[in-house]
Amino acid sequence: MRRRPLLLFLVVAAVALVPWIGFLLVTLPDQYQTRHWRLAWVGFDLALVILLASAAWLGWRRRRAAVPVLVATAALLCCDAWFDVVLDWNSDDRWLSLATAGLVEIPIAVLLAVRARTIVNARVASRELTVHDIELVLGNPSAQRLLTLLGTQVMTIDELTAETGLSRAEVWATLGELSLAGYVEAVGPGWREVPLNLRAPRPEDIAEADRPRFEAFWDARLAHELNLFQRAFRHPERYGPWAQGSRARLLLSRAELRRFAEEYLELLDRYQLLHAQDSGAGDGDGEVRAVALRFYAFPENLLAAEPDGGSERGVPVDSPSPEPL
Repeated sequence: MRRRPLLLFLVVAAVALVPWIGFLLVTLPDQYQTRHWRLAWVGFDLALVILLASAAWLGWRRRRAAVPVLVATAALLCCDAWFDVVLDWNSDDRWLSLATAGLVEIPIAVLLAVRARTIVNARVASRELTVHDIELVLGNPSAQRLLTLLGTQVMTIDELTAETGLSRAEVWATLGELSLAGYVEAVGPGWREVPLNLRAPRPEDIAEADRPRFEAFWDARLAHELNLFQRAFRHPERYGPWAQGSRARLLLSRAELRRFAEEYLELLDRYQLLHAQDSGAGDGDGEVRAVALRFYAFPENLLAAEPDGGSERGVPVDSPSPEPL
């Protein structure tokens, strides 16, 4: 359903409920005896248990499908609190129902709703690649050295100075540049790398004076990428289960390709937020390593039409923070 019809439907439904509520207000009895009372409440609580368990499992697996489950669970908790308080208002359980609603059900519902909002809004910082990135960050050996170190652990100025052999002033100055560009951030007394996606600017948005810098950078990136692929392809035994690969040929429209890329970036964001640091070398299931991930998509017929195999330079859609060149 498209956005506008859906919004119209929601508005009409909200307006239609107003007279219905008035009708119920004047026609429903204050008391009513019914059958299947036990089944109604047991079924309700069973549904709540299933939603809580599903939310826990999806949250543990860090699936975005946890969002609607969290929202539904929060809604059921609010309903549970409402009916408990209203139906027990004239009974001896009134204060217990109020305490349960105010101290347990409503706070948990709010927590789940906030968590769902956090998952929806969770995004890795993203911006366009600039000349500043190329000249002052990616082309700076000191900056690359610091980024490599901070990608594995949080480190203080003294530790970075000792590890790199740079002066304290140079470390401070380089960290300042990296921080302004969004590559690192201060954490207490130390510093750490920040996940960052850099998008290639559109060719028409690049100033003529900056084109040689971008051309040289993309040539260097191409050589780096080819070297990575060559090593991974020729020596798969070095990587074992850490190396994964796939390629495919799809028939897609431009809109479908755009949607595919958006879904890929959502998946990339979710996994980039799983771990803050590389845990170092190791082969156990609990080990965490920095993994180079690439996504390229292009029409085969246009690429084959280029006499040199494709001379238009570019970088992957939303490339993560680049490795040293």
